[in-house]
Amino acid sequence: MGPAGMTGYGGPVLLDMSAWARVLLDRVEAGDRARFEEAVRADEILTCEPFLLEALYSARDGGEYGRLEERLGALPGVAGGPSPLPLALDTQAELARSRSVSHRVKPVDLLLAAIAHEHALGILHYDRDYDTISEHTRLRVRSVWIARRGSLA
Repeated sequence: MGPAGMTGYGGPVLLDMSAWARVLLDRVEAGDRARFEEAVRADEILTCEPFLLEALYSARDGGEYGRLEERLGALPGVAGGPSPLPLALDTQAELARSRSVSHRVKPVDLLLAAIAHEHALGILHYDRDYDTISEHTRLRVRSVWIARRGSLA
């Protein structure tokens, strides 16, 4: 564990489906998996309702749903707060007005970014959406790639 009780992610992070899928399907290198597991043990991998909705959607049947629900339920969740929807919609509008990028960031990613912003959390992921949000809007999120960008399938 790093300084001040922090793992290699620099503090608590919200889990995004792009990172979770790679962990679940064992598509990360051993060092990246070890860092993830260390953060889980330190209670620094957090979930939120939009993530759970997306992650549990991937279950193929009731049995798998129950197993995923139990596994994800063991992770700490972000406590309630103001609805992330207004901030997510504002961010989507800001992206749509930007001449340099498309506003086509996935809705769940916009919600996670709003939640991370409101709770001063990073987001653990493996896609460009959070970098796009931080680079082209006023919303700032700590983008944490689960593995070096471009290194995983």
